Amino acid sequence: MKRIPIIVLLSALVFCSLGSVSDANRRSRRARAVAAPSGKVEIHCPTPLNDITDCMLLDPDTGCGSLDPNLNEQKNIRSKDGASEAMTLQNLKDLPDPVPGFEIGDDRQSLKDLGEGKKITVMAHALIARKGGKESCNCGLSQPKDTDNHIVLVEEETLALTQGATPARPATATRRFVRARTARENTLDVRERKSVTAEFTPRVRLDHPRLVRVKLQSLIEATQKKALLVRVTGLLMFDSEHSLGRHLIRVNNWEIHPVLKMESCPTGETCTETSNNWVDLEN
Repeated sequence: MKRIPIIVLLSALVFCSLGSVSDANRRSRRARAVAAPSGKVEIHCPTPLNDITDCMLLDPDTGCGSLDPNLNEQKNIRSKDGASEAMTLQNLKDLPDPVPGFEIGDDRQSLKDLGEGKKITVMAHALIARKGGKESCNCGLSQPKDTDNHIVLVEEETLALTQGATPARPATATRRFVRARTARENTLDVRERKSVTAEFTPRVRLDHPRLVRVKLQSLIEATQKKALLVRVTGLLMFDSEHSLGRHLIRVNNWEIHPVLKMESCPTGETCTETSNNWVDLEN
């Protein structure tokens, strides 16, 4: 009869011990978050990390590597309840670039005051869905299922911009070799300068597995103009990292990131912001 309380006591000790280990691990991760010379934070990435679920177990919000934790937390939001606010692509283009005075790691309240984190729905034409690369928000993982996808969005009038093919240029003593480029490549370049970015993320794909680049790109390729009319619902986000450093070809650094839902207009039909004939990418 005396064995029962002993077993209970031992179980309680084990439970407390496991809890202490878990707390210690969390404290250890925080302890490893040290400032980097760039102003970013360095969080060690253990190996192996097999996929995005391992990354989320390590840290559900920020990922690891050299990072801005406040930016990564915004990138890694997985869902948001409630209705979305209708916006136009021009609304996003008109948003100010708040970089003067903003630094890596800063509190993002000033960005939230401009709308960051707001759930929005935008109608636009998708020109291309690009493969993602390694990012600290995704723990440096590189498999397609574990990376973001960069989607180029433009307004209908931008489709009027075209560019012809260009021939290759041989190398000279003062100039490097330039490869030949097709009309489609050059046209995409001039259109992308008028674009806004949207991004699929691996965390959202855990709940919406068909929000994938391959499916979207196949729909783009099937259109006559290589531009798919889409209705995108997601969160407004300012990409402060690219604004402060590696600049991308686009109008500004406001994005729809993450995308929570994407719908396309069926071939031969007319769709509006509020029509009910849109087809969900997940169907």
